Amino acid sequence: MGASEVFKDCTFAFVLSRDLPKKLAEDHKPSIEDNGGQVVPFDKDFDLSDVTHIISATVDFPQFSEARLQLKPVVTTTWITASLSRNKEVHPGPYTPDPNMIFANVTITCEGLPSGDKDAIIGAVLAMGGLETSNLTKMTTHICALNVDGDKARSAEEKGLKCKIVLPHWFGDCMKLGKRIDERPYVLPNPEYFTTDPEAPIPLPSTDILNGAASPVPGPLPMPTDSPIRKLTVFANKSVMLSADLQLGSRLQKVLKGLIVSGGGSVTESVHDADFFVCHWREGRDYVFASRYGVDVGNLSWLYHMIANNSYISPLRMLLHYPLPKGGIPGFEDFRITLSNYGGEARTYLENLVKAAGAEFTKSMKQDNTHLITARKASEKCDAAMEWNIEMVNHLWIEESYARCAVQKLTDPRYTTFPARTNLGEVIGQTKFDNAILKQNYFPKDPTPSPDDPKPSRKRKVMREKDRNASSSKRVESDIETEDQDEETVPKPKFKKPAAVSRRSSVAQVSTPASRRVSAGKENDTPSSTGSRSAKDKANTRIHAAAPDIALYEMEKKRKGPVWGGERAAKKMEKEKSMERSSSPAVKHHDEAEDFSEEESRTPGPKRQKTGLKPVQIRLLITGYQGWLGNVAKEEIDKKKLRDMGVLVTSDPSKCTHVAAPSMVRTQKFLCALASGPTIVDSNFIDTCVQKGKIPDVEEFLLKDKGAEKKFGLKLKDAVSRAKANKRNLLRRVPVYCTADIKNGPETYRSIVQANGGTFGIFTGRPFVKKISPEEDDGPAEPVYLITGQTPKEKQLWGKFAEMAVEGNMIPRVVDSEWLLDVAMSQTHKWNNGYLADKK
Repeated sequence: MGASEVFKDCTFAFVLSRDLPKKLAEDHKPSIEDNGGQVVPFDKDFDLSDVTHIISATVDFPQFSEARLQLKPVVTTTWITASLSRNKEVHPGPYTPDPNMIFANVTITCEGLPSGDKDAIIGAVLAMGGLETSNLTKMTTHICALNVDGDKARSAEEKGLKCKIVLPHWFGDCMKLGKRIDERPYVLPNPEYFTTDPEAPIPLPSTDILNGAASPVPGPLPMPTDSPIRKLTVFANKSVMLSADLQLGSRLQKVLKGLIVSGGGSVTESVHDADFFVCHWREGRDYVFASRYGVDVGNLSWLYHMIANNSYISPLRMLLHYPLPKGGIPGFEDFRITLSNYGGEARTYLENLVKAAGAEFTKSMKQDNTHLITARKASEKCDAAMEWNIEMVNHLWIEESYARCAVQKLTDPRYTTFPARTNLGEVIGQTKFDNAILKQNYFPKDPTPSPDDPKPSRKRKVMREKDRNASSSKRVESDIETEDQDEETVPKPKFKKPAAVSRRSSVAQVSTPASRRVSAGKENDTPSSTGSRSAKDKANTRIHAAAPDIALYEMEKKRKGPVWGGERAAKKMEKEKSMERSSSPAVKHHDEAEDFSEEESRTPGPKRQKTGLKPVQIRLLITGYQGWLGNVAKEEIDKKKLRDMGVLVTSDPSKCTHVAAPSMVRTQKFLCALASGPTIVDSNFIDTCVQKGKIPDVEEFLLKDKGAEKKFGLKLKDAVSRAKANKRNLLRRVPVYCTADIKNGPETYRSIVQANGGTFGIFTGRPFVKKISPEEDDGPAEPVYLITGQTPKEKQLWGKFAEMAVEGNMIPRVVDSEWLLDVAMSQTHKWNNGYLADKK
């Protein structure tokens, strides 16, 4: 292919913005035209049917969601340069401006990693917008390795390549968070991740992304930043409605209207004619109408932001640019939340977000606080939170709870991940709203619309098809459903009497198959049967109307490839839809793979999706099994075989029904699972299932370990029976603390205590109970436990712990970890003075 034909038959449209100014677009235009392409005029609103590629630095433009549906590439200007350098159109995946593709612009090669880790990292990079090369090339941006001793690392240094050699931990932390964090702490040969104290100070990151988006109530009215003499263009040919709930003064209202009109826009008093609707609360007839029919709905802060930057931004892009929920988010009213390790605009933004969600924000932290939101796990507040058993999360929890309109579960590891040497303030403000969730909670389709309801104009229907608010793969689902919204605007017929003429008239108005059977003698159907028939007719009409979108969707499902979309995106969307039917927004993201499998197995009736999977009969937790050690491929194959026969391998001890282990082991997983009273089988059970392809008689594989039973002084069968009776409440109301320097780490003991219903905290010497006199306590003194090691630092805490326990009218017991392990294994309260740490 000649150089002049690289972009043959391609028509490009540039989306101008602050990051892609007109000057930069003009610089690229000759390169495109000299190589056979065409460019739509910069100042013209382009039609998607006329272009093949869209060049943009952002996804905040009206045609983005429709472009995704039509599979039109949306790429940055670097895609043009890369295509010209290779003399062919390169894959658009790594050049997408979509922030959900966190590894866009990353080309990775791996060296010296175990095959399982390598495959997992490469798969994640490909799924999230990156590329992989087996050999080191000039296009390689990252070498994933454990050291710099490999051939690729040495070759990159010798050739002076600009690629970075990073630890695999960087990819792992990015995937845990779902965000791309700075790789500098992970760069070899001397990564801060290993060489620097995790609690050493870190400079606060820049939070420019929050400029103009840190508060739902803006400050003084800004002026456009590009030129003092150039008028606004962001409102050109747009109609803006200012809601009465903004409570604007007459002077400010006059200034805003003047700016909009002088910039080529107009101000309307009717939401039916508006392109932008500005209000403060998520309520009212105008808000619902605008939201249902594709009008951009934002608050005054959003309007000011567009004025200041003279560029369009979706009101769903920044959380505090969208109207506030009156009364907050359900569940937040009982929370008292404070912050740590955030500063500047980030701190202001999170304070306002906490208040908007309906929680109480406190500047200082006390024992009655419920949550600490922190950017890293290093501060006095963090130490106190661990000691007082206050929930400690990063800002993704409050952002996603607000965006999903429901309190998110704290068990999601994304909210409790704190990478070493990283301040998570660097990824703040990247969470956006999903229009489908807002629709479900604030403007669902009206099942019984009134005939007096206003009809959307043709203009509104076009805008709805080109919804500006979508930027994620879930938009495919909501866009397919837009035809249902059209039907909702048609008033349902009122059946005054079951006349035959009315029924025939209703049938005649819809396009139904001619072969549809009508039984004789049914002219006088009851109103209920008439309504049922009308509903079926409407369903047929909707299917016919949605046929083009469904065909496009089915075509997209079949597309395969390394970029996000196609078959993989369709399957993920269908998985999420199944989960939405089976759970609330607050829990649908917890343990997704397991819950989806279970949903398939329990969906009743002929409507159940035919997946070929058997219902889950056994939820199996595996510990101590050696058969998959170092062989990830065999592990995945065996797990699939097990699932096909109805055995779901789970890692959650609270959900398992069976445990497979080679012997009675006092591992964290075994002890946590034992608290549920599961059936415990020998590890040979796994091998037999895989070899025979069916579940054998479980009774033949019950774990028998007489040596361990004698060693621990118990019968496993009796321990399981007691666990079933205890119902995970063995340590209910038993306060258990441990030292921060305990061997194996405090989290190991936390999980065991909490699995058995106890309360857990880390003792660092601060008060943990209120000082009371025995007369004030209305019951006998109860024991309180401190699990400790024998280091000098830990021993210094023993006296203080005992003193504080006595002041709280409690019995102090400073014990070795053997006490907890014996209690959890036997599933009964055990005590003798031999467990005391000072006896060791």
